[in-house]
Amino acid sequence: MKRAAVYYRVSTDGQTTENQRLAVENYCRIQDWKVVKTYEDVGISGAQDRRPGLDALKTNVAKGKFDVVVVWKFDRLARSTAHLLETLALLKRYEVDFVSVTEAVDTSTPTGKMVLTFLAAIGEFEKSLITERVFAGLARAKAEGKKLGRPRVGMDIGKALELRQQGWSFARIGKELGTTTANVFRQVTAVISKSPISVAP
Repeated sequence: MKRAAVYYRVSTDGQTTENQRLAVENYCRIQDWKVVKTYEDVGISGAQDRRPGLDALKTNVAKGKFDVVVVWKFDRLARSTAHLLETLALLKRYEVDFVSVTEAVDTSTPTGKMVLTFLAAIGEFEKSLITERVFAGLARAKAEGKKLGRPRVGMDIGKALELRQQGWSFARIGKELGTTTANVFRQVTAVISKSPISVAP
């Protein structure tokens, strides 16, 4: 019998995980899996890479306590392809399968493995677009004579662009640079949105 860990998340305190719970527990019962641990993050956005429940889940995955991690939907686990792939890579490293109930994805099956490969390809594509936009944005800013050091608002835009290119979320960059997520988003998108993207024929 597989040992299953279940993860639930809702964005606001007023929401409930009950709908997720009913679907996931029913799925595990049909599969004859034993739910050995349940993790929850309530009132926490999926855009945040660090969450108490998710962090605890990852720690126990590394300790070999589970055979499979089950979620109701992909976006309960992550709100970006990069973060999703990072978490799935961790599960794969410790030979733990992953199931998204509503999307019918099970990485222990050939179809699930194919979906995972597709997601990885999408992640690389997104990263390449971000990289190209960042480099184009830096070149444009330099051409316009803009200084890429720390501005009065207290954020190093050059560093922010570099971290974004590495796949960091806006929230994580803000925490690293000591500013708000909104400030990072506003300044980074202002640079890259004006940078043309070349498309190979």
